[in-house]
Amino acid sequence: MQTSVEWLFEEIKHIIPNTFLNKFEQAKEMEKQQIVDAYYISNDMEGRGTLIDAEQYYKETFKSK
Repeated sequence: MQTSVEWLFEEIKHIIPNTFLNKFEQAKEMEKQQIVDAYYISNDMEGRGTLIDAEQYYKETFKSK
């Protein structure tokens, strides 16, 4: 599965200047953190899950290529 930021990056990376590539990398990292936080918070509210579980969820679901 690909995140929306990863999809956009793949679609336009060949037409944007290299100076913007770093901004996309920052956006991808921000999106990853939002996904991890949401997973952790939703599981923590139910009394289960850890931050390590949230990181593992991201890696298994959105494995970067």
